[in-house]
Amino acid sequence: MRLPLLALLARGPAHGYELKQDLEQLLGAAYPQPNIGQIYVTLARLEKSGLIEGEEIEQSNRPNKKIYHLTDAGREALHAWYEETADEPRVRDEFFMKLALAPQTGLADQIALINKQRRQYLNTMRSLSKLAAAENRDNRIAQLLIEGAMLHLQADLDWLERCQEELEELE
Repeated sequence: MRLPLLALLARGPAHGYELKQDLEQLLGAAYPQPNIGQIYVTLARLEKSGLIEGEEIEQSNRPNKKIYHLTDAGREALHAWYEETADEPRVRDEFFMKLALAPQTGLADQIALINKQRRQYLNTMRSLSKLAAAENRDNRIAQLLIEGAMLHLQADLDWLERCQEELEELE
């Protein structure tokens, strides 16, 4: 949550609720909606680390609000983030660990595990399809997020099929 908040603040000062709304509007319903408490805790940490600065703004008939803006250090951190590539190979996959250990424990059948995981992926794909249909078509970012998730799920389904074929050959 740190770096996405910094990115939103790069375009100008904002308060926590604005940042929450901006994330929700940008990413749509497919992305887990941020908790406002999480946002304010993250903003406090960013401020403490010198990446943002907050300023209390008085409001009549309402509690004061704190507006945050990016510091030079925050802008540098954001530039560094954009320069990094995402390297997240899925070699630490929890499902695969279950699949690999099942024969050793005798507590689960590998094919049953694959079938259960397949059903989960298919249910998630159905949910994403409904979400894509309901999502604002003009929100291309949200549509791309949903499409990417569905492509990953399809790859996971293909991989499950491959695992099942390999395990059935061993029997």
